[in-house]
Amino acid sequence: MIARHGAGPLRRLVVLRHAKSAWPAGVDDHERPLGPRGLRDAPAAGRALAEADCLPDLALCSTAERARRTWELAAAQWGTPPPVRDDPRLYGADVPELLAAVREAPPEVGTLLLVGHNPGLEELVLELAGDGLDDALDDVRTKFPTSAIAVLAWHGDSWRDLAPGTALLTSMTVPRGRKKKRP
Repeated sequence: MIARHGAGPLRRLVVLRHAKSAWPAGVDDHERPLGPRGLRDAPAAGRALAEADCLPDLALCSTAERARRTWELAAAQWGTPPPVRDDPRLYGADVPELLAAVREAPPEVGTLLLVGHNPGLEELVLELAGDGLDDALDDVRTKFPTSAIAVLAWHGDSWRDLAPGTALLTSMTVPRGRKKKRP
């Protein structure tokens, strides 16, 4: 059963942690690129969202290079990607900052994608999930690794209505791309 906070249409918040990054020497944390595994996993995340019929109407993305590239590679798997808003507040954000950004989404957005970083994303998912599928909640509590996707569903007339404990965690997956075999 979906935890209800008021009435309104069913909405989904899709939370995507950036794919695995590299740690090149002398590169500022904000500018770190995706590593080889991240370059494989980000497109797999996009395919997983398409296969789950969980494509967003709008994406909010951290301005960090690894988050931006995750978004680009995931969205390239879809016919027509939705609009994206790069939001510098999402880099290093905690739960109140993440929730403030989400609450600014236009009311016509039914599915919102949030691309960012841990520990904030993991904490946001656990804070919002008043209920959830036991396996999904356990998985998030154990670890929310790179490329992890959590889907939260809730009812509300506006994103401003989203509050702690009002959503149902419907799934948590970690898509992984495959290494190319050498001939």
